[in-house]
Amino acid sequence: MKTKQIKGFTLVEIMLVVIIIGVLVAMVVPNLAGRGEQARRMAAKADIETNLGTALDLYELDNGRYPTTEQGLAALVEAPTASPVPENWSGPYLKKKRIPKDPWGKDYAYISPGSHNVESYDLSSYGRDGAEGAGDDVTNWEEAKTPDGQ
Repeated sequence: MKTKQIKGFTLVEIMLVVIIIGVLVAMVVPNLAGRGEQARRMAAKADIETNLGTALDLYELDNGRYPTTEQGLAALVEAPTASPVPENWSGPYLKKKRIPKDPWGKDYAYISPGSHNVESYDLSSYGRDGAEGAGDDVTNWEEAKTPDGQ
C-alpha cells in the first residue's frame, strides 16, 4: 500500500511570511496616520471657499450686500426678517436647502462685515477642538506668517 505524503508549510516559512507582512504594515501605517484629519480640513476648506462662498456671493449679487452677522448663514436658506431685509432675495442659495455643518459636526463661524475681510465676510471652522485660534482653524482669509513659518 502506498502512503500519501502530506505537504505543507513549515513553521519557518509561516513565520517568514508574518514578518514580511509586519514590515509592510510598519511602512504603510505611518503614511496613513493623520490623513483623516487632513481630509476633514480639506473638506472644510472646500465648503468655505466653494459651497458657502458661492452661495454668499450669489446672495450679494441679488441683494447688493452680504447677510449681516445677525442674519447669519440662515439667510442663505430662508429670507431674512431682521434688518436690513433683502428686497431681491431669490433663494434658497444652498442646493440642499440647509446650512451644512463643518466636518467635525460644528457650525461654521460667520461674521459680516469681517475683521479680516473688511469689504465682505469672515467665514471659518474652528477645527476639531471647536476653539478659535488653536492652530487647527480653517478660514477664508490668510494669516500672515512669520519668517520661521509660525
